[in-house]
Amino acid sequence: MLRTAALVLALVLAAPSPAAAAPAVVIPPGESGAPAALESSPRHGEYVDVPMGKDAPALRCYVVYPERKDKAPVVLVIQEIYGLSPWLKSVTDGLAAAGFLAIAPDYLSGFGPGGGGTDSMTTRDETVKATRALTGDEVMRRTDAARAWAAALPAATKKFATVGFCWGGAQSFAYAAGATPPDAAVVYYGTSPDSAALLRVAAPVLGLYGEDDARVNATIPAARAALDARKSFYEANLYPGAGHGFLRQQDGREGANLAAAQKAWPRTIEFLRQHLETAPAPAK
Repeated sequence: MLRTAALVLALVLAAPSPAAAAPAVVIPPGESGAPAALESSPRHGEYVDVPMGKDAPALRCYVVYPERKDKAPVVLVIQEIYGLSPWLKSVTDGLAAAGFLAIAPDYLSGFGPGGGGTDSMTTRDETVKATRALTGDEVMRRTDAARAWAAALPAATKKFATVGFCWGGAQSFAYAAGATPPDAAVVYYGTSPDSAALLRVAAPVLGLYGEDDARVNATIPAARAALDARKSFYEANLYPGAGHGFLRQQDGREGANLAAAQKAWPRTIEFLRQHLETAPAPAK
């Protein structure tokens, strides 16, 4: 009897602690709830200025650290055309809540009045115009700079992914075709790259789209055909009744946007954990 009790106790002590389980998935707020969510977050978020070389402006980034004891994979968050907004920062915080070291560059750094970024622009139209003026090469350069800075952090693993929204969704897809592709790319309602770039996509891609977003969705078939032909992973999810920007506009389209967000965000976290948290297979 004593021996049996001791064995049971040993098995209980050896069992994984509940604290070791992955953090629960909480959907980021819509745009209106973002400021309050940031204010109440228990996680540490801060601004950092990432150098981009001599005579180049510093790249202002918003970084949020996860609450975990071990090193964390890095997820880089690529803005909508609205710049580094409170909503984008709340999404960055949401990724950190899921266990990732999340970094959101302000791609408009140095392009605002007085050499400022998003915060220096007084109207949304001004921000949109500046974002649309960014070249693909400049976006790639800024993404590379933020990636290199985050990878050098003692708290970071070597695993890296991009998550982008709208304009940023297209940039996330394009980065998967770059010279140093990420380990995974998430595309929220962003257009697919052109046919030449699709031939270079070397990362698994998760696409999340509102069903009522004809302009963006028209680019899905070509991406699916090209990546299927190369046996590259591409998952395109279309959410019924949802429109463009559904994760930010969760109060829109009579509940369809919220329903889409409730499905898309958990799938995002599942996908990122699958490709960033899994240990590599041993060499044969």
